[in-house]
Amino acid sequence: MAKKNTERKIGKTQISEKKPLIDPRYKSPIYTAIFLFVCLVFFVYNNFLTTEQEHGPLPPYYKAAAADSAAHDSTAVKPN
Repeated sequence: MAKKNTERKIGKTQISEKKPLIDPRYKSPIYTAIFLFVCLVFFVYNNFLTTEQEHGPLPPYYKAAAADSAAHDSTAVKPN
């Protein structure tokens, strides 16, 4: 009977290293910059590019005439 090759091959094979797409030391700052850019885009879109109604409907129990007259009443107490 022929002797089988029983040599161990642990640690003798070459493992091909995969190169990362982004250098690990620059990964966090790049992701932070992307996050801040997306937040800035949403902020600008929300505050400057959308058209809103000036005022919504008032509650059923609210009396706008009474509140307006109290705010413009000339007999109201004025500070010194």
